[in-house]
Amino acid sequence: MTKAELIDSLVGAAKVEVTKAQTAAVLDALNVIIAQQLKAGADITLPGLGKFAVKESAERTGRNPATGEAIVIAARKSPKFTAAKALKDVVA
Repeated sequence: MTKAELIDSLVGAAKVEVTKAQTAAVLDALNVIIAQQLKAGADITLPGLGKFAVKESAERTGRNPATGEAIVIAARKSPKFTAAKALKDVVA
């Protein structure tokens, strides 16, 4: 589903009158809020949907596939999404 399709679906599902522009603004604001909270190290829970969190990966040793040389893969943080039970039940 593209962003435009998502906006159309949200406008159609709304019980109140909202424009596509207003819906797009809310969706953009949600993206910004989630990114800011994850950058600060906080978790975000969307009831019925799931939880966004930051996952930390430790430094580790890997191999260059072209040369076979051992390389160090730096530690990093990445976003992780865990689906809520209600969402998992709908999909199953």
